[in-house]
Amino acid sequence: MLAEFKRFALKGNVLDLAVGVVVGAAFNQIVTSLVNDVLMPPLGFIVGRVDFSNLYINLSRTPYESLAAAREAGAPIIAYGQFLNTVINFVIVAFAVFLLVRQVNRWRPTPPAEPPKTKECPYCLSTVPIKAVRCAHCTADLPKE
Repeated sequence: MLAEFKRFALKGNVLDLAVGVVVGAAFNQIVTSLVNDVLMPPLGFIVGRVDFSNLYINLSRTPYESLAAAREAGAPIIAYGQFLNTVINFVIVAFAVFLLVRQVNRWRPTPPAEPPKTKECPYCLSTVPIKAVRCAHCTADLPKE
């Protein structure tokens, strides 16, 4: 069982996955900083708010001065600003991954096209195997290619 696990763990797919997870975690920190520190402040300024993460709906009748104060008091709230930050973060990560995969696919060589396995009979227009010398449908002799 141990030898089987060793073969499994050392396969290329498992190692590729491990590297992908580590790089993805580091990439997540970069994207989170990009969203929170670079994109959200100007976007918040444009819509008249400084920071989306502090936007919330208070479901209780007691007013609170901030999201942190409402959470500390245990008030029921809907923190839609943090949800907006998370959605924007996801869109940026998805777009970055799309661009990365698109570029990697450009670097890969295109596989050669498979040779055809069938051909068309010029007399009855039936499909016949590529090596056929006579059409199985109309029995005509097929021209050599």
